[in-house]
Amino acid sequence: MIFDGSVHQLPDADPTETAEWLDSLDAVVETHGKNRARYLLSRLLERAREAQVSFPATVSTPYVNSIAREHEPWFPGDEHIERRIRAYIRWNAAVMVVRANSNAEGIGGHLSSYASSASLYEVGFNHFFRGKDHGTAGDHIYFQGHAAPGIYARAFLEGRLDEHDLDHFRREIGREGKGLSSYPHPRLMPEFWEFPTVSMGLGPITALYQARFNRYLLNRQIDDTSQSRVWAFLGDGECDEPETLGSISLAAREQLDNLTFVVNCNLQRLDGPVRGNGKIIQELEATFRGAGWNVIKVVWGSKWDELLANDNDSVLLNKMNATVDGEFQRYIVEDGNYIRENFFGPDPRLREMVSHLSDEQLRTLPRGGHDYRKLYAAFKAATENLGSGRPTAILCKTVKGWTLGHDIEGRNATHQIKKMTDEQLRTLRDTLHLEEEIPDSALLADEPPYYRPPHDSVEYQYMMERRRTLGGSVPRRSTAVRKPMALPDPQAFAEFDNGSGEQAVSTTMGFTRLLRNLARDKSFGSRVVPIIPDEGRTFGMDALFPELKIYASQGQKYEPVDHKLLLSYTESSSGQILEEGITEAGSMASFIAAGTSYAVHGVPMVPFYTFYSMFGFQRVGDLIWQAADSRARGFLLGATAGRTTLLGEGLQHQDGHSLVLAGTIPFCQVYDPSFAYEVATIIKHGINRMYGEKPEDVFYYLTLYNENYQMPVRPSTPTIEQDIMNGLYKWSEAKPAQHKATILFSGSAHAAARAAADELHANFNVSAELWSATSYKTLREEAVATERWNRLHPTETPHVPRVTQLLSQSNGPIVAVTDFVRSVPEQIARYVGERTFTPLGTDGMGRSDTREALRNHFEVDMPHVVITVLHELALSGQIDKSVVAEAISRYGIQTETLGSLYA
Repeated sequence: MIFDGSVHQLPDADPTETAEWLDSLDAVVETHGKNRARYLLSRLLERAREAQVSFPATVSTPYVNSIAREHEPWFPGDEHIERRIRAYIRWNAAVMVVRANSNAEGIGGHLSSYASSASLYEVGFNHFFRGKDHGTAGDHIYFQGHAAPGIYARAFLEGRLDEHDLDHFRREIGREGKGLSSYPHPRLMPEFWEFPTVSMGLGPITALYQARFNRYLLNRQIDDTSQSRVWAFLGDGECDEPETLGSISLAAREQLDNLTFVVNCNLQRLDGPVRGNGKIIQELEATFRGAGWNVIKVVWGSKWDELLANDNDSVLLNKMNATVDGEFQRYIVEDGNYIRENFFGPDPRLREMVSHLSDEQLRTLPRGGHDYRKLYAAFKAATENLGSGRPTAILCKTVKGWTLGHDIEGRNATHQIKKMTDEQLRTLRDTLHLEEEIPDSALLADEPPYYRPPHDSVEYQYMMERRRTLGGSVPRRSTAVRKPMALPDPQAFAEFDNGSGEQAVSTTMGFTRLLRNLARDKSFGSRVVPIIPDEGRTFGMDALFPELKIYASQGQKYEPVDHKLLLSYTESSSGQILEEGITEAGSMASFIAAGTSYAVHGVPMVPFYTFYSMFGFQRVGDLIWQAADSRARGFLLGATAGRTTLLGEGLQHQDGHSLVLAGTIPFCQVYDPSFAYEVATIIKHGINRMYGEKPEDVFYYLTLYNENYQMPVRPSTPTIEQDIMNGLYKWSEAKPAQHKATILFSGSAHAAARAAADELHANFNVSAELWSATSYKTLREEAVATERWNRLHPTETPHVPRVTQLLSQSNGPIVAVTDFVRSVPEQIARYVGERTFTPLGTDGMGRSDTREALRNHFEVDMPHVVITVLHELALSGQIDKSVVAEAISRYGIQTETLGSLYA
């Protein structure tokens, strides 16, 4: 039954009874008002749920706390001690940022974000966040990036950091990398931070997919993650990022009741109000509840409870519901009399309600996000939600810059404030009641002091006991392996050494076969995580569906339409393939979860994320950078690569630049293989490098093409595997001829290069060596490192870059052809010595047409390779220019048309 306007289309079994109910409602509204009617309807809905009478959930509730005072649980901690600990941390967090900006003007840092969220974190640290000291993976906590100073300040209290560390906040160079990174960065602080979060929106989406990956490991019986919770802390302004809320329906659909979002609703973005004319908490509640989440609102502190209890006419509730966030922000910066006149004053009933309160008491009526008991109740309810199948969002109303003083709290510029005057620091100290710990004399020093309680103090002992009980300090990143992984049998790769014989296949097909081999490996196969964003059939990977099965947390509740086919769409709760749907961002979040499992869980997993190459780095480049920062390991496979290989699709699908974008990421190993044996070699060595005896925190990007051709046999030279990994090797010798040339190829451009070599020899007396350039980035990085060594060792014999050494063995002009833009091969142009180097690439916008037409359009086909070689020979005087003109005429090249860059 649908409960909306269409209810009038449904039959009424008892019109008289219906009329009685409607009349009763009308009477309540007329006699007692709309609020009483809302209350009764809410109670009816509650009773309907208790009686298991299904009804659509309401997406918005009144602007009050979700947990009533009478339902709050007993608080098991010592509020006074925890308030003292919180005060120490608040002070040190502020002082760290102030001292940093005093010692290095403009170094930055954030005072206000942690100030508003300190209570949110401390209730977690003292009562909920589980560490890894008990031999489990613990909880996974995604700290809000701008709150990093507070997390460092707590680590300082625990003794994990010292004053020298705090004084190197945002100053990482030197000290052997022991500075404190500006934000959570596992790449920079690999033993401290687990998850990078400051690129807004990426923390929430990766936390969500981390929770899903935990269930994936559990359902596949690889690791027991049943006790691990995922906590994601985020700001209300951050919720404007598409990545923040874009996947929350997945969390409910997958029944991720192991996931909790804690949203710090301080009502402010970086420049001003989040929803000045609206109510962000109400908006987020509707969004999360509509997506199937359990929502807990923590709006008002305990001092409001008595006022609400006396609100018999619901006038206070009405005022709360009607006041917009811009007004609430204004009340923070105004005095108590302003609040009395403007919030309570217009209605005499409201004014009377607070007549017993002073202006100062009105000004300090707290928001719920600063009330420890309210927060404890919300967090406890979230943890007890396990088993409901519903993820939880805790929406906490706070004040940006809370406790930092009237000059900072709630101001539009609060986010940008990095310094505090002596008077402001004194105000902070007094607000935190730290007069004994930080006397006036200490404030007269050149720099404000840090404070750490003695180890024999009650506060220190309490804090450390709580963390011991909960499994040790957090955050803490560990790479200790709990469940080792065997490397795959070399036979999984061996079949590609012999080529494909007479059969024409694509490198994508070759990779799919290799992936199947790896998944079948008895020792290694269970650790393979295939990830596909709804393009498995495009990539020819549907053959894996019935064998590996698609992961579905609730299994397959239906019989698929293709169940009688060999390649049917098969889902299973123990399925291995993560078929993510049309979401590259979600797929990358899964890649990060799988690629960091070796550290997060101590269980190495090997993700293979295969995607339309155009929609990888271009669409979700920020997440790929996050993978590098997370120290993720695994393989990114850019299928349907190239600007001319993917015929017919046009400029929105044809990729000629992902290799450039991939090359900007330092820890991404970038390869553009032409043949199946190259793909197999790169993956074999990549697995060994990432998961072998001395694992490295890198990941790989390989292009895969959808063009079928006969795969050649792997060359039998003893160093061929290392040559492939080094980025360049001679693929075929030149045939005897009068003139010499060298042609480099990569990816699908090998066909044009091979055809050009035959044409040059047959018709122009030119012998061309063919070299396979598997990785221009690898060649460039080695050459740059060699240059640096030479520059810093001026009195020693210079080293020669590898690419220079290799190409010195060849002869004639060098022409490089690629299905990507020219800037890809141009990475080595400086290192070829005195010889000419001419790249041919697919610069410009894509087109829809045949491969032949596209390659002619972009001038990367056989005729253009031939003409380029002849042109370079003519420039050096080895042949007459008329030979070039003859070749242009021979191939019917249109010389006066605009090039692909301008067409």
